Amino acid sequence: MDAEAITEHLLQRAQWSASRSSGPGGQHRDKASTRAELTLDADSLAGLDAEVAARLARGLGLEAGPLRIAIQDERSLARNQEIATARLRERVAGALAPPPPPRRPTRPSRSARRQRVAAKTRRGSLKRLRQPPTDEGA
Repeated sequence: MDAEAITEHLLQRAQWSASRSSGPGGQHRDKASTRAELTLDADSLAGLDAEVAARLARGLGLEAGPLRIAIQDERSLARNQEIATARLRERVAGALAPPPPPRRPTRPSRSARRQRVAAKTRRGSLKRLRQPPTDEGA
């Protein structure tokens, strides 16, 4: 299954709710329920392959509790639901993406080591010039 099909599977089992949005908007904000909230829990993963379900549960954080995506960016409930769906698609794609390859540690090159030591030597000689002269003859 690809990420798009998995997202559609999750959207069929998701719980949608609408509530009043906060922020500016006047009477429309006070009367219309335009805030969209999408809730997914571990039961939403039923029907998926066990390996895919485990990766999604880890990636979406469903082991700790349900995933809630609340959107109140727009004045329209339908538009807020579209934004929530797009954010769920992004989260699912990120959860299903393969992990990045492990970092291969590198060592500084010989010339980089020489430059570092030369810079330290220059800095040390500059600091020595700032010191008051010592009485070596007394």
